[in-house]
Amino acid sequence: MLQIDDTIVSLALIEKKFSCDLKACKGSCCRYGDTGAPLTADEAAALDRIWPDLWPFLRPEGIRAIEAQGTSLTDIEGELVTPLIHNEECAYAIIEDGIYRCGIETAYNAGNVDFKKPLSCHLFPVRVKHYRDFRAVNYEEWAICKPGVESGVRHNTDLCVYLREPLVRAFGQEWYNQLVWAAKEYGQNKKTWKK
Repeated sequence: MLQIDDTIVSLALIEKKFSCDLKACKGSCCRYGDTGAPLTADEAAALDRIWPDLWPFLRPEGIRAIEAQGTSLTDIEGELVTPLIHNEECAYAIIEDGIYRCGIETAYNAGNVDFKKPLSCHLFPVRVKHYRDFRAVNYEEWAICKPGVESGVRHNTDLCVYLREPLVRAFGQEWYNQLVWAAKEYGQNKKTWKK
Protein backbone atom coordinates (compact mmCIF):
# COMPACT_ATOMS: atom_id res chain seq x y z
CA MET A 1 0.00 0.00 0.00
CA LEU A 2 1.01 3.59 -0.62
CA GLN A 3 -0.12 6.65 1.28
CA ILE A 4 -0.55 9.88 -0.67
CA ASP A 5 -2.13 12.69 1.31
CA ASP A 6 -5.37 11.27 2.78
CA THR A 7 -5.46 8.29 0.42
CA ILE A 8 -4.30 4.73 0.94
CA VAL A 9 -3.54 3.36 -2.52
CA SER A 10 -3.37 -0.29 -3.46
CA LEU A 11 -0.07 -1.33 -5.03
CA ALA A 12 -2.15 -2.86 -7.82
CA LEU A 13 -2.45 0.64 -9.33
CA ILE A 14 1.26 0.59 -10.09
CA GLU A 15 1.78 -3.16 -10.51
CA LYS A 16 -1.12 -4.16 -12.78
CA LYS A 17 -1.32 -3.74 -16.53
CA PHE A 18 -4.67 -2.61 -17.94
CA SER A 19 -6.19 -1.04 -21.04
CA CYS A 20 -9.89 -1.39 -21.85
CA ASP A 21 -10.63 -3.53 -24.88
CA LEU A 22 -14.21 -2.61 -25.75
CA LYS A 23 -14.25 -4.79 -28.86
CA ALA A 24 -13.64 -7.82 -26.65
CA CYS A 25 -15.61 -7.00 -23.48
CA LYS A 26 -18.47 -5.18 -25.27
CA GLY A 27 -18.73 -2.62 -22.45
CA SER A 28 -19.73 -5.21 -19.88
CA CYS A 29 -19.08 -2.79 -16.99
CA CYS A 30 -22.13 -0.79 -18.16
CA ARG A 31 -24.17 -3.94 -18.54
CA TYR A 32 -23.54 -6.17 -15.54
CA GLY A 33 -23.67 -5.44 -11.84
CA ASP A 34 -25.76 -6.00 -8.78
CA THR A 35 -26.29 -2.28 -8.30
CA GLY A 36 -25.90 0.89 -10.35
CA ALA A 37 -22.72 2.93 -10.62
CA PRO A 38 -21.79 4.67 -7.36
CA LEU A 39 -22.48 8.43 -7.31
CA THR A 40 -21.56 11.35 -5.11
CA ALA A 41 -24.30 13.73 -3.99
CA ASP A 42 -22.94 16.33 -6.44
CA GLU A 43 -23.07 13.82 -9.29
CA ALA A 44 -26.63 12.84 -8.42
CA ALA A 45 -27.57 16.54 -8.50
CA ALA A 46 -25.79 16.95 -11.85
CA LEU A 47 -27.72 14.01 -13.34
CA ASP A 48 -30.97 15.53 -12.12
CA ARG A 49 -30.01 18.89 -13.66
CA ILE A 50 -28.92 17.55 -17.08
CA TRP A 51 -31.61 14.88 -17.35
CA PRO A 52 -33.68 16.73 -20.02
CA ASP A 53 -30.57 17.12 -22.21
CA LEU A 54 -29.78 13.39 -22.02
CA TRP A 55 -33.07 12.18 -23.51
CA PRO A 56 -31.96 12.30 -27.17
CA PHE A 57 -28.94 10.12 -26.34
CA LEU A 58 -30.60 7.36 -24.31
CA ARG A 59 -32.47 4.20 -25.24
CA PRO A 60 -36.25 4.12 -24.65
CA GLU A 61 -35.88 1.43 -21.96
CA GLY A 62 -33.28 3.58 -20.19
CA ILE A 63 -35.59 6.57 -20.25
CA ARG A 64 -38.43 4.46 -18.85
CA ALA A 65 -36.20 3.12 -16.05
CA ILE A 66 -35.06 6.65 -15.13
CA GLU A 67 -38.62 7.97 -15.21
CA ALA A 68 -39.73 5.12 -12.92
CA GLN A 69 -36.76 5.12 -10.52
CA GLY A 70 -35.37 8.65 -10.76
CA THR A 71 -32.08 9.97 -12.14
CA SER A 72 -30.35 8.35 -9.14
CA LEU A 73 -31.42 6.21 -6.22
CA THR A 74 -30.18 4.84 -2.93
CA ASP A 75 -29.18 1.16 -2.95
CA ILE A 76 -29.57 -1.37 -0.13
CA GLU A 77 -26.23 -0.26 1.36
CA GLY A 78 -27.45 3.34 1.55
CA GLU A 79 -25.24 4.52 -1.34
CA LEU A 80 -26.34 6.77 -4.20
CA VAL A 81 -26.21 4.89 -7.52
CA THR A 82 -27.47 5.09 -11.08
CA PRO A 83 -30.75 3.30 -11.86
CA LEU A 84 -30.73 -0.03 -13.71
CA ILE A 85 -32.82 -1.55 -16.47
CA HIS A 86 -34.30 -4.84 -15.19
CA ASN A 87 -31.78 -4.90 -12.31
CA GLU A 88 -28.93 -5.45 -14.74
CA GLU A 89 -27.65 -2.77 -17.09
CA CYS A 90 -27.18 0.92 -16.33
CA ALA A 91 -30.16 3.00 -17.43
CA TYR A 92 -27.72 5.51 -18.95
CA ALA A 93 -26.05 2.85 -21.13
CA ILE A 94 -26.49 2.96 -24.88
CA ILE A 95 -25.56 0.30 -27.42
CA GLU A 96 -23.49 1.16 -30.50
CA ASP A 97 -22.37 -1.63 -32.83
CA GLY A 98 -23.09 -4.21 -30.13
CA ILE A 99 -20.97 -2.38 -27.54
CA TYR A 100 -22.42 -0.85 -24.37
CA ARG A 101 -21.27 2.75 -23.88
CA CYS A 102 -22.12 5.62 -21.57
CA GLY A 103 -24.96 7.78 -22.88
CA ILE A 104 -23.92 10.58 -20.52
CA GLU A 105 -20.42 10.61 -21.99
CA THR A 106 -21.89 10.55 -25.52
CA ALA A 107 -23.97 13.64 -24.70
CA TYR A 108 -20.89 15.28 -23.14
CA ASN A 109 -18.75 14.56 -26.21
CA ALA A 110 -21.50 16.04 -28.40
CA GLY A 111 -21.39 19.24 -26.33
CA ASN A 112 -24.93 18.84 -24.97
CA VAL A 113 -24.04 18.52 -21.28
CA ASP A 114 -21.22 19.70 -19.00
CA PHE A 115 -20.94 16.48 -16.97
CA LYS A 116 -18.73 13.75 -18.49
CA LYS A 117 -19.84 10.68 -16.53
CA PRO A 118 -19.84 9.46 -12.93
CA LEU A 119 -16.31 9.37 -11.55
CA SER A 120 -16.80 5.76 -10.43
CA CYS A 121 -17.37 4.78 -14.07
CA HIS A 122 -14.44 6.87 -15.29
CA LEU A 123 -12.14 5.21 -12.72
CA PHE A 124 -13.36 1.63 -13.26
CA PRO A 125 -11.90 -0.94 -12.45
CA VAL A 126 -10.57 1.21 -9.60
CA ARG A 127 -12.92 2.07 -6.76
CA VAL A 128 -12.61 4.74 -4.08
CA LYS A 129 -14.08 4.02 -0.66
CA HIS A 130 -14.45 6.88 1.82
CA TYR A 131 -13.66 6.25 5.47
CA ARG A 132 -13.63 8.67 8.39
CA ASP A 133 -9.92 9.54 8.20
CA PHE A 134 -8.88 8.43 4.72
CA ARG A 135 -9.95 7.29 1.28
CA ALA A 136 -9.01 3.81 0.04
CA VAL A 137 -8.13 3.55 -3.65
CA ASN A 138 -8.37 -0.09 -4.75
CA TYR A 139 -8.26 -2.10 -7.94
CA GLU A 140 -11.16 -4.52 -8.30
CA GLU A 141 -10.40 -7.51 -10.47
CA TRP A 142 -13.55 -8.55 -12.31
CA ALA A 143 -13.86 -11.40 -14.80
CA ILE A 144 -15.61 -9.03 -17.23
CA CYS A 145 -12.38 -6.99 -17.37
CA LYS A 146 -10.12 -9.90 -18.35
CA PRO A 147 -9.82 -8.51 -21.92
CA GLY A 148 -8.64 -5.20 -20.42
CA VAL A 149 -5.96 -6.97 -18.39
CA GLU A 150 -4.83 -8.93 -21.46
CA SER A 151 -4.78 -5.73 -23.53
CA GLY A 152 -2.76 -3.95 -20.84
CA VAL A 153 -0.20 -6.76 -20.81
CA ARG A 154 -0.09 -6.86 -24.62
CA HIS A 155 0.47 -3.09 -24.84
CA ASN A 156 2.53 -2.84 -21.62
CA THR A 157 0.17 -0.20 -20.23
CA ASP A 158 0.25 0.37 -16.48
CA LEU A 159 -3.14 0.71 -14.80
CA CYS A 160 -2.19 4.08 -13.29
CA VAL A 161 -1.11 5.37 -16.71
CA TYR A 162 -4.29 4.14 -18.40
CA LEU A 163 -6.38 5.84 -15.69
CA ARG A 164 -4.41 9.10 -15.66
CA GLU A 165 -7.34 11.35 -16.66
CA PRO A 166 -9.85 10.04 -14.08
CA LEU A 167 -7.20 9.85 -11.34
CA VAL A 168 -6.33 13.52 -11.95
CA ARG A 169 -10.04 14.33 -12.02
CA ALA A 170 -10.51 12.54 -8.69
CA PHE A 171 -7.40 13.63 -6.79
CA GLY A 172 -5.64 16.40 -8.72
CA GLN A 173 -2.44 16.66 -10.76
CA GLU A 174 -0.13 16.94 -7.73
CA TRP A 175 -1.54 13.72 -6.26
CA TYR A 176 -1.06 11.97 -9.60
CA ASN A 177 2.51 13.26 -9.86
CA GLN A 178 3.20 11.74 -6.43
CA LEU A 179 1.70 8.42 -7.60
CA VAL A 180 3.94 8.40 -10.69
CA TRP A 181 6.99 9.21 -8.55
CA ALA A 182 6.08 6.40 -6.12
CA ALA A 183 5.61 4.00 -9.04
CA LYS A 184 9.09 4.80 -10.38
CA GLU A 185 10.67 4.42 -6.93
CA TYR A 186 8.78 1.18 -6.32
CA GLY A 187 9.86 -0.18 -9.71
CA GLN A 188 13.50 0.65 -9.03
CA ASN A 189 13.38 -0.91 -5.56
CA LYS A 190 11.64 -4.01 -6.91
CA LYS A 191 14.46 -4.49 -9.44
CA THR A 192 17.01 -4.14 -6.64
CA TRP A 193 15.14 -6.66 -4.45
CA LYS A 194 15.19 -9.27 -7.23
CA LYS A 195 19.02 -9.18 -7.50
